[in-house]
Amino acid sequence: MTDLSSLIRAIPDYPKPGIVFRDITTLLRDRDGLRDTIDALAGPYRGVAIDLVAGVEARGFILGGAVAHALGAGFVPIRKKGKLPHVVLAQEYALEYGVDAIEVHADAIGPGQRVLLVDDLIATGGTAEAALSLIQRSGGDCHAAAFVIDLEELGGSARLRKHDVAVHSLLSF
Repeated sequence: MTDLSSLIRAIPDYPKPGIVFRDITTLLRDRDGLRDTIDALAGPYRGVAIDLVAGVEARGFILGGAVAHALGAGFVPIRKKGKLPHVVLAQEYALEYGVDAIEVHADAIGPGQRVLLVDDLIATGGTAEAALSLIQRSGGDCHAAAFVIDLEELGGSARLRKHDVAVHSLLSF
């Protein structure tokens, strides 16, 4: 398997001083790295009854769609507020300097459907927890969450585990 950590670019002081941004676009452009990433994200769920993969905008769309394909599941986009054209469920979440919201179509997830949540990175867990809430409010069962990167010291994965969601991450920084 490809050394995925070598394909992730670290950008210091972005988006603000003291933050090291983990850029996966360098991983996505690498043919072997992308293939190995999708295989590793999907691997634990092969043979598990996953009905839908929910991907959080924007990099979660890229990864989630490919994972859904690998698992033979459908894909549900979780979008930023105002981007979906039909009736939506919305969930606000806290940001460092305010509040944001994500949405899902109200009919995207049926009662009892088993959902795998996918995104590129989990940090504080606010976005992932908001996505979990949308999945549950839709009647879905969030079976697990999978991420390329876990910034463990920020507590996001622990936050999801408090909701009894299994968390699978490929790398920790």
